[in-house]
Amino acid sequence: MCCGDDCECRPLGFLLGLPFAFLSLLLSIIGVIIWIIGLALTCICPCCLCVTIIVELALGLIKAPIHVMKWFTTKIPC
Repeated sequence: MCCGDDCECRPLGFLLGLPFAFLSLLLSIIGVIIWIIGLALTCICPCCLCVTIIVELALGLIKAPIHVMKWFTTKIPC
C-alpha cells in the first residue's frame, strides 16, 4: 500500500522488470557454474588470486536478478 511518499508497492515497475530479471536469472545460472568451478580451483590452489576474483564476479552474477528488480521498482513511480 502507498502511504504518502513512502511507496513500496510498485507493480508496474515489477512487471516491466520481469523480462530483464529473467535474463539476469540466466546470467545467475552461469554465475553458479563459474562459482562452483572457482571454488573447486580455490581448494586445489588457494594461492591463485585470479580465481578468487572470478568467484567474486560469479557471486555478483548470482545476485543480478535481485539487483535488476530493485532497480526497476525504484525507477517507476507509484
